Amino acid sequence: MQADYPPAFEREMAGTLQEWKARLPLAMGPVDWCWQGQSAVSARLSTGHAHIGWAPMPDRAIALMRLPRLFVQFRFEGVDDQTRLQFMKHFDLVMQRGGG
Repeated sequence: MQADYPPAFEREMAGTLQEWKARLPLAMGPVDWCWQGQSAVSARLSTGHAHIGWAPMPDRAIALMRLPRLFVQFRFEGVDDQTRLQFMKHFDLVMQRGGG
């Protein structure tokens, strides 16, 4: 996890579109949010709004292994640094993938 998050940034995230959509409600946490079509959500945070959009990317190939990926854009409007940090820490914790 990061120590801070800018008001707008982009990421490549591993996983399928189905996995992303299944975990998204939990990742959004207790805030009011809604779907914006099939590839975006908006959330009302205490001081403003968060907008998250995504699009599938080609799989990353490593030898015979294939990793599905998504291109994800985050944009915060009128959200103070502390609120953005709190939201993203929870979001990242739910969305993180790892292995043993």
